[in-house]
Amino acid sequence: MSRLVLKVGGAVTNGAAAQALELTAAGHETCVVHGAGPQISAELRRRALPVEFVGGRRVTSAAALEIVRASLAAVSRELCVAIGPRATGLLGDEIGLEASPVPELGFVGEPLPARPPEIEQALAAGRIPVVAPLARGPLNVNADEMAAALAVGLDADQLLFVTDVPGLLLGGAVVPSIAAVDADRLLADGAVEGGIVPKLSAAVTAARLGVRAEIGETKVVA
Repeated sequence: MSRLVLKVGGAVTNGAAAQALELTAAGHETCVVHGAGPQISAELRRRALPVEFVGGRRVTSAAALEIVRASLAAVSRELCVAIGPRATGLLGDEIGLEASPVPELGFVGEPLPARPPEIEQALAAGRIPVVAPLARGPLNVNADEMAAALAVGLDADQLLFVTDVPGLLLGGAVVPSIAAVDADRLLADGAVEGGIVPKLSAAVTAARLGVRAEIGETKVVA
């Protein structure tokens, strides 16, 4: 039996639920970490609040943090309904996930590897923990970074990023495999931008700490 962390974005919840069930049915322990990016941005705009990112992390004011938490809770409920009775919804700050504050971004944290008992208990019972990326504070945590931190802390065999793009695209083509050093170079040179930046960075972190990482069809290797 292998242990997997499946990171899903707020835009791909239905397909992600089916994938989580398939992986679990195949005998894998599967932990889901989800975001809620589209939902958060839409609600911020509706309330005339700024939508701002720095390096793929959302700048989060006190007012925005309330929206982040509510949006993550809503996506968690949606995912749990889609997965069915095997799902266990968990908010990260309520299960003691920790993060180092990044005060220049507001109420934002950089996650620390963790092995929460609530996740271990759910996996041991054959359930699928569905984790919202919040840390104690509370602090808003990028879901890609949270997935990598949990994958390391849980000693996962593999970290899978489920996205609405097929993988890392360079020159319009999917890159089947990329070494961590080459990914570092792309990130440093600004050759990639947008949502792929935190995914690639998180995948590099996981790969270097012994977790196999894949972004769609792209393998990231240490």
